Amino acid sequence: MRPPGSRDDAPNVPPAQPVDVSPTPPADVSPAQPVDVPLAPPVPPGRLPVGDGWVPAPRTGPVIFPYDGGEFATAPVGDADLARRAVEHAAAARPRVAKLASRVRRQVLGAVAADLEDVAGPMEDLLVRETGKPRTDCRTEVRRAVATWQAAADEVVHIHGETVPLDLLPSGDGLFGFWTRRPVGVVVGIAGFNYPMMLASHKIAPALAAGCPVIVKPAPATPLATLWLVHLVRERLAAAGAPAGAVQLVTGDTEVGCALTTHPEVAAVSFTGSAAVGHRIARDAAPRKVVLELGSNAALVVAADADLDAAADAVARGGYYASGQACIAVQRVIAVAEIAGELERRIAERLPGVVVGDPREERTQVAALIDEAATERVLTWIDRARAAGARLVAGGTRVGRCVAPTLLAEVPDGQPAWDEEIFGPVVALRTVPDLDAAYELVNAGRYGLHAAVFTRGLDAAFRALDALDVGGVVINEVPGYRSDVAPYGGVKDSGLGREGPRFAIEELTVTRMVVIRP
Repeated sequence: MRPPGSRDDAPNVPPAQPVDVSPTPPADVSPAQPVDVPLAPPVPPGRLPVGDGWVPAPRTGPVIFPYDGGEFATAPVGDADLARRAVEHAAAARPRVAKLASRVRRQVLGAVAADLEDVAGPMEDLLVRETGKPRTDCRTEVRRAVATWQAAADEVVHIHGETVPLDLLPSGDGLFGFWTRRPVGVVVGIAGFNYPMMLASHKIAPALAAGCPVIVKPAPATPLATLWLVHLVRERLAAAGAPAGAVQLVTGDTEVGCALTTHPEVAAVSFTGSAAVGHRIARDAAPRKVVLELGSNAALVVAADADLDAAADAVARGGYYASGQACIAVQRVIAVAEIAGELERRIAERLPGVVVGDPREERTQVAALIDEAATERVLTWIDRARAAGARLVAGGTRVGRCVAPTLLAEVPDGQPAWDEEIFGPVVALRTVPDLDAAYELVNAGRYGLHAAVFTRGLDAAFRALDALDVGGVVINEVPGYRSDVAPYGGVKDSGLGREGPRFAIEELTVTRMVVIRP
């Protein structure tokens, strides 16, 4: 689930493969320095892309740079009335969007990928400012978004069906049958703050590829990069003779989200956020289709035969990238007893090389969390774990406005630092007697998104594939490794449905059976 204090639509955003840990010592956090970055995307100020044009928003709100807490831009803020207006426009545009030729959809999607490459530098700068995420992670986010749009373009040619042998029964003699896939209808995509533009891409691109009009709602804290993305998409749609209003965006709070997800004209909702909110959306949206990517506290299991240096490197890379604000960042390390002490030592040796500081600096790996409430919650969870008997190996303190990279040992059950999703630069290590106990411990939690296993043995690896109750199993790499063309999603309280362009397109289409008597 999303930690208390985080916004309802804060995401578990699928992370990029983390970067290597820098060998340099931690940088001191210094006051943020002015840099030449765009303060807003090149769109009409104070307006939102609703309908085929840009309409005035009811109000505007500040956009904060998390590293220094200062306002650096303002953004339009929508309301429930504007959300309903967007759905009504999408419903009216649905027949036209569904009839867009596959070559037009493919052309638009590919052109958006090229456009994102053209603005990669300023988009990266804007993401750094509105998310507070380290530059290296923002650069990866832009690259992943480009790949997502290109993959969606490539998948357009694969939206088809196949014939069915109806004559398997005598009643089918003389009949010809086939099935095809048709767009589900109006789609609502709710994204979040940590990878806002990439996550929005995983909502918008598959919807367009499938022939569905889509309305996206970004997180309140991070609307600007997604506004810019939607502007690029609408420009390409209009240039191709397609309705610009096939893609709309409404900012706002939970009132806007409720208006979108419960509207009777909406056919599908793709949501990334907390388990609690996801459950509510699933109930309120019924019988609409929902695709839910919810919470996680990803585990990395280390077997006795593992390469301990590789495992320790993976924890240092995979536990602290994006300041730990990634749903499949390493949160739990589960090590068999005979190597647990040595593994802990090697992880601790690497932590001074995880650079803390200004997210605009190239070597920074941990910066400030999205807001002060998130920072206070993470520090409180660390203190609670220690009070319950956990041992603090490293970190656990503030470094300016940041949380120092933290390693806890033997956090007991019942503590949120172990049971819940901490969404900060904190890793908890536990010792178990053997691999069977490790796999049982992974499965004992409420989440099941990704898990990793470090081992040299094929037997342990294949046992993990069968034993672990998760959506993705990664062997000898971080659980945060994700390819954007692969199926991505979880089980249990980590959600249902799958993202990745091919798989999201399947979620956003319906199978239509056709029977013909010639």
